[in-house]
Amino acid sequence: MKIKVFIVDDSALIRSILTEIISSQPDMEVVGVAPDPLVARELIKKTNPDVLTLDVEMPKMDGLEFLEKLMRLRPMPVLMISSLTERGSEITMRALELGAVDFVTKPKISIQSGMMEYEELITDKLRIVARARVRTRAQVLADASKKGGPLPSMRSPLISSEKLIIVGASTGGTEAIKTFLMKMPADCPGILITQHMPEGFTKSFAKRLDSLCQISVSEAEGGERILPGHAYIAPGHSHLLLTRSGANYVTELSKAEPVNRHRPSVDVLFRSAAQYAGKNAVGVILTGMGKDGAAGMLAMRDAGSYNFAQDEASCVVFGMPREAIAIGATNEVASINDLSELVLNYLATQGGRALRV
Repeated sequence: MKIKVFIVDDSALIRSILTEIISSQPDMEVVGVAPDPLVARELIKKTNPDVLTLDVEMPKMDGLEFLEKLMRLRPMPVLMISSLTERGSEITMRALELGAVDFVTKPKISIQSGMMEYEELITDKLRIVARARVRTRAQVLADASKKGGPLPSMRSPLISSEKLIIVGASTGGTEAIKTFLMKMPADCPGILITQHMPEGFTKSFAKRLDSLCQISVSEAEGGERILPGHAYIAPGHSHLLLTRSGANYVTELSKAEPVNRHRPSVDVLFRSAAQYAGKNAVGVILTGMGKDGAAGMLAMRDAGSYNFAQDEASCVVFGMPREAIAIGATNEVASINDLSELVLNYLATQGGRALRV
């Protein structure tokens, strides 16, 4: 059974290139194309696609407005096609909030050769997106209402300064990370995050989170002392690692080769946490395709850390958590809406005080 793909893009060249790429795959077919959402709306009803590729900026109706209507009236898996610009990255972050599963970036120059070089990436993402759990607009709003505000203060400077929270995610992770961080109190332990995301998007992602959370969120620059109440996100161009400088934990960036086809890689971050933090670390693995992070999380557990995984029901793609669970790397499995409280309760219990009885 072939994956039925519908393409929405105002560029005839992009539509042609995507059609060529997708049609060359034995397990995919293009069932329709449209230059704008108004044309797409009627054709989608007729072709009943499994997955939609959607441009961000288009005439007549922009991608965000169309996506919001689509996820309310006819929810389906959507892969955004985004430009490598600051505006494009901010709009893409908003699209993921509205229910898009993932995105692919358009190259800045030489679009035709650039897009053809993306063939494997585009087709791999389409396969993942087609199988992903779609969040309807109603579910997005319901989840938002459940999030609530930040959890109570840790009230323990020792826990906040000695402990670390180490997070890894991929497909669907931007929203999962947002849910996780928005509940963190201003004095929570320092948090290191690797989210599979290309260069140019991690800064916008961090900026967006920083505006929503009580804690400070920034793109890691390397060499920063890791402070309580701060989260550091791996930049799209480098691996993020934990290391030490004297008594302090600090960030380190590396442009070493991709691991599990990713740079930044969750395994790289988790292994560094195992090496330098051991039992002072709490690991969290969230939604994502593949196995990146599983082996690193097992190394963390072997070094004494306590680890959590997002459950299948709340994952967009239950790949990375499933792999970590399968090899015995995790201690607890829970919904994304409960993970923040469980992590903080575990840390507070280690210090002799529970957040909730």
